[in-house]
Amino acid sequence: MRNEIRFLRGGREVRLSGFSPTLTLLDYLRLHERALGTKEGCAEGDCGACTVVLRRCVDGHVTYAPVNSCILFAGQADGAEVIAVDDLANGGLHPVQQAMVESHGSQCGFCTPGFVMALFGLYHAPRKGPLTRAAVNDFIAGNLCRCTGYRPIVDAALAACTAPPQDRFAEDEPEAVRRLAALADDADVLVGDDRRFFAAPASIASLADIYASHPDAVLVSGATDVGLWITKQLRDLPKIIWLGRVRGLDAISDEPDAVTFGATVTHQAAMPHLAAIDPDLGALLRRFAGRQVRTVGTIGGNIANGSPIGDTPPALIALGSTLILQQGDTTRTLPLEDFFIAYGRQDRRPGEFVRAVRVAKLGPDDCFRCYKISKRFDSDISAVMGAFRFTRNGDHIAAARIAFGGMAATPRRAAGAEAALAGVRLSDPTTWSAALTAVDADFSPLDDQRGSARYRRDTARALLRKALIEAAGTPTRETRVVDIREDAVVGR
Repeated sequence: MRNEIRFLRGGREVRLSGFSPTLTLLDYLRLHERALGTKEGCAEGDCGACTVVLRRCVDGHVTYAPVNSCILFAGQADGAEVIAVDDLANGGLHPVQQAMVESHGSQCGFCTPGFVMALFGLYHAPRKGPLTRAAVNDFIAGNLCRCTGYRPIVDAALAACTAPPQDRFAEDEPEAVRRLAALADDADVLVGDDRRFFAAPASIASLADIYASHPDAVLVSGATDVGLWITKQLRDLPKIIWLGRVRGLDAISDEPDAVTFGATVTHQAAMPHLAAIDPDLGALLRRFAGRQVRTVGTIGGNIANGSPIGDTPPALIALGSTLILQQGDTTRTLPLEDFFIAYGRQDRRPGEFVRAVRVAKLGPDDCFRCYKISKRFDSDISAVMGAFRFTRNGDHIAAARIAFGGMAATPRRAAGAEAALAGVRLSDPTTWSAALTAVDADFSPLDDQRGSARYRRDTARALLRKALIEAAGTPTRETRVVDIREDAVVGR
């Protein structure tokens, strides 16, 4: 067992021990290193001012992942190279920095380090085709600017990021692979003692053992939710178990009838597999959050935190997904909708953790739709999230699975509406009325600043009607919001 975390900074190896379990990577950079280029803005992973890039070696290839350092625990940098804005200039500005200068992409400058690091990640991102303005907008959706305006920032990206990368980081990638490989090991990590620790088990068996011994510990995967417990709620979490080093927990098994995602599969990694099931799932994941959150936030984490407004659970419930849980050496499977008991309560026993989720694929007679309603288009929390799976028998609906988020204390199916849809004719909207009315009785919606109970009820009914209209064959472009960004159509 190792009693320190190890990562690279500026080509040197950092060995860190004796730190607080909740030390954030931002605080390490600013307070321990005094590397002050990285800024704290919102302290909740929303504005991107704190963006840094984690360079890792994955299957022999070097990856560059932009992350929000304000809500990332320092321990999560284990095995990576941490690249901050202070590291880019090397006898002159980095090409991304130079493009920002020439495009007048900065005014007050507070957000600029985060934008530069997001674009540095884009600079090194693999691309299959020409870089478009829409693709740039997607990449920087997790960064906010209040004074410059995004047009010159996007211009800088298009000027700097269209050609293959030619900077010192690209030049030293073979050496980076060697240095990062030297950090890799199969040791479990425990920094601290039995009362207060940061742990990073290396195997599922080690995770099961330490969690069985410390069921009061907080499991952390991407920290995109737990990180806010520290920065916003100022909670003291004495025991942290990070899942990012657990071998096999990030596995994806894509089979003809289903895809099984390990609990630590990130939303970015899951996106192409879910989009292959249905384009709406790809659109949902793209709007789920900014790149910095999708890079580390996980499928299992979005389920295990039990939020009533999580985006993926309603969609996965509508698809008939099942959850695999493990406690010690014992595993069990249950329908995903049965995992959520009440607000803040899940069917998870002491020492039991989410191991994987199995997502069923659509059959030839299935039609799937899902819609996210939020105040902002990008990187925002849902007011209502609706997901619909209709199994058709000719012009009739043979069966329906409908799930909503934001309508109750947990993600939940609309049982009354499902029953009322059995046998209705898609070509005859007059047969839909019982199902549309049943939605009102299925939920007593939340009432908060994101939307009143009445708004949510009306929206849920409208989304069901929208899904039925599309399932009946109306061209989707007539029922979808068309994004103004270079022919990008939301959904299909």
